[in-house]
Amino acid sequence: MSQLDPKVPPAGEEIHLPGPTIKPLLLTVGITAALIGVTTFWILWVLGGLLTIAVIVTWIMDTRRDMAELPLDHEAGHH
Repeated sequence: MSQLDPKVPPAGEEIHLPGPTIKPLLLTVGITAALIGVTTFWILWVLGGLLTIAVIVTWIMDTRRDMAELPLDHEAGHH
């Protein structure tokens, strides 16, 4: 290590990024189908609404599970 190299602090906690998911696309399809169904066919409105609700519920459950897997002291170094 030379004197020209910047001093880098030791690595802190690892950054958590969610994995790839199709949920945003499914949510968009559900909302769009429900909105189109409002003015066209009631069955499209119902199916779009059910898809929207199902995606939102599963997305929230997945996010809660991911949050539960984080270490309890993950913010200890930031105070």
